Amino acid sequence: MVYFVGAGTGAVDLITVRGMRLLRQADVVIYAGSLVNPDLLSYAKESCEIHNSAKMTLEEVIQVMNRAHREGKEVVRLHTGEPSIYGAVREQMDELERSGIPYESCPGVSACFGAAASLNLEYTLPGISQTLIITRMEGRTKVPEKEKIESLAAHQASMAVYLSAGMIGELSRRLIEGGYKETTPAALVYKATWPQEEAYICTVGTLYPVSVEHHITATALILVGEAVAHQHYEKSRLYAADFSTGFREARQ
Repeated sequence: MVYFVGAGTGAVDLITVRGMRLLRQADVVIYAGSLVNPDLLSYAKESCEIHNSAKMTLEEVIQVMNRAHREGKEVVRLHTGEPSIYGAVREQMDELERSGIPYESCPGVSACFGAAASLNLEYTLPGISQTLIITRMEGRTKVPEKEKIESLAAHQASMAVYLSAGMIGELSRRLIEGGYKETTPAALVYKATWPQEEAYICTVGTLYPVSVEHHITATALILVGEAVAHQHYEKSRLYAADFSTGFREARQ
C-alpha cells in the first residue's frame, strides 16, 4: 500500500494524528525534501528506508514504490501541506493504478491555513468576503486563461497566492489591474508555522517593497483581501440572539 500523506505547513506537530501513525509504521518514506520539514522524519522507525524526492524524477519515484510493493512494504509519500493543492499527486496515482498498486490519501494542513492561524485571520468575514480563492501565478507551469490573476482579482474575495514569491512585483501590478485597490490589505508570510516564520502585514501596493526589504523571494505565501485587516465586517447571524437555528430558538 502507498499512502499519500500531507505533512502540514511546517511545524512538526501540525501533521495529522493519522499521518503521524502512517509515518511510524512505514517501511519506505519518499518525502518532498525541498519543502517538507525534515524533522518530521523523526517519526519514522530506524529501519525505514528514506528517499528525498527533490533529487528524483517521477519515474524514479514510481520505481521505488513498485519495488516496495513487490517486497510487501508499506510506503508513505510525504508531501508538503495538503497533497491535493499543488501536490502533483494525480500523476503518481495514475502510474500506481497502471501498475495495480493500491493507494490512499491522508489530508494535511495547507499553508494558507497555517498562515491564517499565525495571523489569527478569518478569510470568510460576513459583509467582507465569503470566498477564499487559492491560486498561483503562471511561471514555467502555465495556468488556464480563465484563471489569470486579473480575472480572479475581479471578485475581490480573499485570496491566497502560492508559488509566486519570486514574482511579487508583477503579482501586485496584476492584482491592481484586476480590481483590487492599492490600499487593499495584504500579508506576506514566509515559511508559515516553521520556526523561521516571518509575517508582514502590508497592502497590495506595498507587497513588492516589503518583499525586497525582508529579502523574501521564495517559500512564501501572499494573502490578499479586506479580511486580512478584519475591520468593518458584520457579526455572524449564527450566534445572533434573534436568529433561530436547529439547536436554538430566536430570543425576542
